[in-house]
Amino acid sequence: MTPHRQPTRRTLIIINNVAARARRVWHALRDKIQEANIAFDLHETTHPGDAEIKTRAALRAGYDTVAIVGGDGTLSEAASGFFNLDDEKFSAAKDFQHCPLPQSVNPSAALALLPAGTGDDFARGLAKRRAPLDEWLQKFILHCRGQGATRAVDCLYGTTDDGAHKFICLNAATLGLGAQVAMRVGNQGRMIRGLPGEARFALAATIALARWRERIVRVTVDESETLECKSNLLAVANGLYAGGGMMLAPDAQLDDGLLDVLLTRNLSRPELLRELARVHRGGHIANPKVRSLRGSRVCIETINPADKLPLEADGNVRGFTPTEFRVMPGAMRVVC
Repeated sequence: MTPHRQPTRRTLIIINNVAARARRVWHALRDKIQEANIAFDLHETTHPGDAEIKTRAALRAGYDTVAIVGGDGTLSEAASGFFNLDDEKFSAAKDFQHCPLPQSVNPSAALALLPAGTGDDFARGLAKRRAPLDEWLQKFILHCRGQGATRAVDCLYGTTDDGAHKFICLNAATLGLGAQVAMRVGNQGRMIRGLPGEARFALAATIALARWRERIVRVTVDESETLECKSNLLAVANGLYAGGGMMLAPDAQLDDGLLDVLLTRNLSRPELLRELARVHRGGHIANPKVRSLRGSRVCIETINPADKLPLEADGNVRGFTPTEFRVMPGAMRVVC
């Protein structure tokens, strides 16, 4: 009889070299991966966008697994690398609504998570809890041995600045206050970076709230429902969590072919503070001033262009409104 051979996988591990926690945990991870006799190549990022470029090049070269040691930002960059976003027809397309969705570089390839970031919200939503890093490591090792499971998840295809910038969103995007918080978290100094992720987000939110001001926004979902209201806190979600463990979209599912739109309407600062205290359990949805919508496409703009809102996706600041998102059903596989 011919002996059974385990499938061989070409695996690339990408480390966010800027993230202190990622550098710190990598040494222990490396030893365990080598003890498990898992062959891999390694790349340490050197600049923003590097993970996307390296992932796309690796998949085109025949790699079928890309693992990320880092947080949501690096994970999102790698997810972008799973698609042919550098194709001229996508970068040049002006009509975002009708242009074709980005094509996968290798539909059978999988993205593996080794969470080592500030919030790790995508991993938290995928596992429905804050699973320990060792648990993710075992999933990765089993996958490399051909014994693990993968799951097809949706992605969001987004654009900001009225079509000027296009990107892939894996987990969630926030506008207004959420984006301002993400910008402040990204700019925190070394001393603050030593705090737990939830504390860093809470501190940034406290400062951002001091500048709270609502704008009149127009939100259109699937061209069938349009809302105009005052808001400064909106989210377009694929996953459950954002902002370091806030359950922004309690009904969101990663594989339902729909995006979830959350927005506050006419909230005062005291009301907002009360809802922020409830958002970790999803309790904010009970407030009639919080609206939840679902669909396959959403457009968000401010009535006054001077009031444009910043947008962050998966922790990375992407630009300003007008913005538009389309869902990409089951677009990529993740190790789970």
